[in-house]
Amino acid sequence: MKQRILLFITIFFYFVLIFFIGKVAFALIHSSLGGEISTSDIYQVLYHGLPLDLSMSGYFTAIPALILILSIWFRSRYIARIFNIYFIIILSIIAIITVVDIVLYPYWGFHFDSTVFLYLKKPQEAFASGSIAEILLGLLFTIVFAAIIYIGYIFIIRKQVLNLKVPKSIRNTGIVLVLLTAALFLPIRGGITVSTMNVGQVYYSDNMFLNHAAINPHFNLMYSFIKSDDFASQYQFYSKEEATEIFDKITKQPHNDSIPRLLNTDKPNIILFVLESFSANVALDSLVAPNMSNFAKEGIFFENFYANSFRTDRGIVSVLSGYPAHPTVAIMKYPQKTGNLPTIPRTLKEKGYDLSFYYGGDADFANMRSYFVGACGIKDIVADKEFPLSERMTKWGVPDKPLIERFYRDLTTKDIKTPFFKTVLTLSSHEPFDVPVNEFKEPFLNAVHYTDECLGDFVKQLKTTKYWNNTLIIFVADHAMQSYPQGINNSDPKRFRIPMIWIGGAVKQPEVIKDFTSQNDLAATLLSQLDVNHDEFIFSKDVLNPDRNKFAFYSYVNGFCMTDSTGTVTYDNDKQSIIRQEGNPDLEKKAKAFFQMMYLDLGNR
Repeated sequence: MKQRILLFITIFFYFVLIFFIGKVAFALIHSSLGGEISTSDIYQVLYHGLPLDLSMSGYFTAIPALILILSIWFRSRYIARIFNIYFIIILSIIAIITVVDIVLYPYWGFHFDSTVFLYLKKPQEAFASGSIAEILLGLLFTIVFAAIIYIGYIFIIRKQVLNLKVPKSIRNTGIVLVLLTAALFLPIRGGITVSTMNVGQVYYSDNMFLNHAAINPHFNLMYSFIKSDDFASQYQFYSKEEATEIFDKITKQPHNDSIPRLLNTDKPNIILFVLESFSANVALDSLVAPNMSNFAKEGIFFENFYANSFRTDRGIVSVLSGYPAHPTVAIMKYPQKTGNLPTIPRTLKEKGYDLSFYYGGDADFANMRSYFVGACGIKDIVADKEFPLSERMTKWGVPDKPLIERFYRDLTTKDIKTPFFKTVLTLSSHEPFDVPVNEFKEPFLNAVHYTDECLGDFVKQLKTTKYWNNTLIIFVADHAMQSYPQGINNSDPKRFRIPMIWIGGAVKQPEVIKDFTSQNDLAATLLSQLDVNHDEFIFSKDVLNPDRNKFAFYSYVNGFCMTDSTGTVTYDNDKQSIIRQEGNPDLEKKAKAFFQMMYLDLGNR
């Protein structure tokens, strides 16, 4: 009996030891993201993260516990073979998740979770952020880590399994092992209180990186899979009636005849450039992006403009559907839901606009094609396969220069119907930033500079064509760069501020819009300028309407922020508390109601 009890305890705590090793490696490798990490910080990370480690260890120990019960009646060598198979599989999975999580974290800003698998449908795209060296190094570390923890299994666990003997009392040993197995329920669930184990239980610090370091990545991945898809019932801060009342007060769109007119015409041709990772601080740097900086001066510059999220698939929906991004799920994953979203392209198509979409990468990545065709009504899609192999020079596909040159060539040589609404999604400023220029030491700045140069050439050429005088060009980022500059928390408003600039012959005059706004507001603001009804876009507000509430809203990993001229409030759903509050205390209620209505609407679509 003692042999099996000791083996049971050894297995349970061996998994905990592995998790500790992974956490220490995570904290040390990414310490620059959260400031200097001390020995005390490491201790606190391990201590506060222990509940999730114990829970995950409980899950992994359950099957060996059942095998131990069977070992009462079977020879140890047969049991050892079963253990070998189980531990080879489990330890390999642990090694893969641990290393992949460490590799992806600086790019994604959050732990490896189920949303990643949406992108893994296109593996070549999902891993395009990393260089070949990083991928090979990650693979090497995975193999090394798996080998180390398997060797540990051989010396710590397998030896005990091979030495198992038939217990003196089979009945008593069986009862004890059954009770021990049942007891795994306690660490798995997190005790016997009403609250069950969840990621937020390990949050303890104002430094979000330390909270992330405390999270068990394996638990986080499992938890993200089992979370309910009953979106309408999630994040219920208030009763449905109260949330709706608050939401209506901040989003209702009163008619106002004094909305300023920014354009010379109410039916311009429109070219929308969605710029990969163009953070405002970089896009407006005259050295890094001289053309964008000049566009901000010669056109309409939205000074306090924010991304709704941190991923391209979410950003696109926010821009084109006026639909704020949900932190825990990408609506693009659900074509049946995106199919009934309102979109700018489909709305303009009903007004006679010709539509097309240009992208140098794979249009099927992250279900993009289903959104562009099903929700936007765009049939003319030019993506990587429309370019010769010689131009697909990067991991993501076609660099921005040949992409934009192709777009300009089609625009000026084909019989283009007018008015038109054309969307171009760039990609060269995405990791790994492999662009054919070398102006800056920082790869991201180098890539932005390259794309900026391509955009400058395009505008210069378009000014010489018949389209210029009646064309509006909109530059807007899909999201900001999450890993640059370092030292800024991933929930900080500075991380989400992006540029939106309108230029073209259709623009009346240069102007700076100082009101706070975000991607989801483009729909109502643009359609209002075109005298097109935008009542369907319930989350989008016309930022030029003087009677409207002027605020920006965004979501990060599992939290959200509302910011305006009166203050800022950031709420973390894992921590279940406010982590940042400045100025106006009323923002908390508005932000929570807005967020709650986002999930209610998602669930009802």
